Order: sequence, then C-alpha cells, then structure tokens
Amino acid sequence: MYGPAVKAPWTLARSAQAAVAAAALADVYRAVTVRAHLLRPQDTSLRASRRASMVYVDLMLVAIVLFLVWFSRCRRNAQLLSPGPLPGSAAWAVFAWLIPVFNLWVPRGLVLDVHRASGPGATGKSDRVLVNVWWAAWAGHTVVVTVGTRLGQGASLTLLLVAGGLDLAAGALAIAVIQRVTARQATALTATLPVPGAVDLPRLS
Repeated sequence: MYGPAVKAPWTLARSAQAAVAAAALADVYRAVTVRAHLLRPQDTSLRASRRASMVYVDLMLVAIVLFLVWFSRCRRNAQLLSPGPLPGSAAWAVFAWLIPVFNLWVPRGLVLDVHRASGPGATGKSDRVLVNVWWAAWAGHTVVVTVGTRLGQGASLTLLLVAGGLDLAAGALAIAVIQRVTARQATALTATLPVPGAVDLPRLS
C-alpha cells in the first residue's frame, strides 16, 4: 500500500525533457559556431563561439541535474513497485552516471532495471530496443566528439554532421525513454493505489 505522496514524477519528467531538448540544440549550435571560428578566426567569431559554449555548458548542467533527480525519483518508485530489491544502491544509481568510462555502459543497465521494476510487462523487446538505441546514440556521440577533438578535426564538416546527428538522436530518444518510464510508473501506481470502499467510510454513531 502506498501513501498519497507516491506518484509518477511527471513535473520532473517534463522539466528533464525540456532541458535535454534545449541542451541538444545548444550543442549543435555550439559546434557550428566553433567550426565557423576555426575556419575563419575573427574576434566576432571567437566571441560567438565562447558565448555558444557557455550557453551549452549551462544548459547541459541543468539537463544533467534534472535528469538525475528524475531518475532518482523513478528508482525510488520502482523499488516500491518491485517485488524484490533493485541491484545496487540509490547513491550508485546516481554517481554511476558521473564516473568517466563507467558511464559509457553502467547507466544503461540501471535504466533497464528501473524500467523492468516499474510495472508488469516492462522491458519487453521494444523497451530494450529503445534504451539500447538511445544509449548507442549517446555513447557514439561521446566517442565521435572525443576522438575528433583529439585528432584536431574540430572543423571537419563530416564530423560535425555525424556528431550533430547522433546528439539530436540521443536527445530525442532520451525524451522518449523519460516518457515511457514515467508513463509506466503512472499506470502501475494508479493500479496499485487502494480505492476507498464502504469499510473505509466513517461510521455514524
């Protein structure tokens, strides 16, 4: 039995979705302005690239915080809905996203665990495909940008198109994952909340 405060975190979900979308678009714009500066270095292009980079960093930080708060709330709900304990601790479910190298594969399993525990029939084939494709796009974007930067290919149009495409795809898929997990929890929590009956009504003396 769950108290009235236990509900699907729709407000956090919508906030995280908006922040993810804004950060993805800002990253593409940042990449375009940085490439323009590398091709034709000028004071105006330098200022534009710096401004775009600062906006992207700020939006990305907001997106990360909101996403992790949303995920932490969903994991707490999933623990209540699950018949058994979820793997790992609540702290690990957050910090695993922030540890370099580990965050390239560990969080994917954490998302699947939360999805699986969020309701009956979760993590079917379509659910696993959604999470896997989202994770492949995000990891691919990270690898492409890192390798391109280290090889000094920041002005490459091919790199820009590939990285931008992967970034936008990862953002759109992250929004879809947030939507699906939150909706599944909303359905599961509604189905399991007790409905007041005659026995719950106050008796007249």
